[in-house]
Amino acid sequence: MGFGGMSIWSLLLILVIVLLLFGTKKLRNLGGDLGSAVKGFKQAVNEGEAEGKADPARLNKAEGQAGEQKTADKEHHGS
Repeated sequence: MGFGGMSIWSLLLILVIVLLLFGTKKLRNLGGDLGSAVKGFKQAVNEGEAEGKADPARLNKAEGQAGEQKTADKEHHGS
């Protein structure tokens, strides 16, 4: 058994069909674009974590403002 209940021969056949339809150059470009997108996403996540660690007072202030807003909303709506 291969991946997801498919045999290795079925997977190879699908790979050959995809290569014939799209060509290696287009697939290589698609893989590069996907890799760049993942790399950019990881970089943004790391920057967000570093920013949160660098200024915890700012985060506490933002959380306090969010709590105040929720309280104001409850009072306004009578909940």
